[in-house]
Amino acid sequence: MNYNHNSTNTKASMTHPDIHFELRGDHQEVAVIRLTRAAKRNALNDGLILALRDLFENMPSTVRAAVIDGDGPHFCAGLDLSELKERDAGQGLHHSRMWHAALERVQYGPVPVIAALHGAVVGGGLELASACHIRVADESTFYALPEGSRGIFVGGGGAVRIPKLIGAARMTDMMLTGRVYNAQDGEKVGFAQYLVPEGQAFAKAFELAVRVAQNAPLTNYALMHALPRIAEQPADQGFFTEAMMAAIAQSAPEAKSRLADFLEGRAAKVRKD
Repeated sequence: MNYNHNSTNTKASMTHPDIHFELRGDHQEVAVIRLTRAAKRNALNDGLILALRDLFENMPSTVRAAVIDGDGPHFCAGLDLSELKERDAGQGLHHSRMWHAALERVQYGPVPVIAALHGAVVGGGLELASACHIRVADESTFYALPEGSRGIFVGGGGAVRIPKLIGAARMTDMMLTGRVYNAQDGEKVGFAQYLVPEGQAFAKAFELAVRVAQNAPLTNYALMHALPRIAEQPADQGFFTEAMMAAIAQSAPEAKSRLADFLEGRAAKVRKD
């Protein structure tokens, strides 16, 4: 399931100087989005964040999954502090809300997003990664939230998303003490769902994206949009929302076709790897 898209806006995003965008797969079903500010360790500025927002709002209709990667040795080293402007409280509030709106389009956009993590996943880079649905880290990855030592606070949704991955106590520790998690410890506490040898994060993320793209679009949409909301609801409301989503998903023609294939022996059975 995709939102309506505007080809002009998509083209603008594709040609943004800090993003390389391409479609891959037999049916152009996987979008590869690569941050290309390697000289600045892919640090985020407002232009790049707005380009990401526009890209996800105008994703080509063929796309069923996306991979976000970073050019060079680092995924993203956070906010580009050289472009940090002095703002009063109101301006700072609206600036943070702009980032929220942009990263919400990643989390609650048209397709599942897999992050290919390597090197620095720091500050705003960790906020971007936490907005993705699956995170694949290689052994060079490290995670940090240095905002506390710099006299600032997370403003791109990290205070909401990161505790859901690792817990509020661990995030508090990271910001108070400057603690850095390496790839192995980061995978154990929940930053990433997959840990692969150095240099293999993108290949694994792309492999997963191809697999995800084969799912029924409505099921993927439910997992992105309904599941996180169900997890936040009281149990009785969550059960009701689950029942509604299950009924909607199984009523789709593609779901009926897939179930028929399974029942008639045309679909593969689940097997242990």
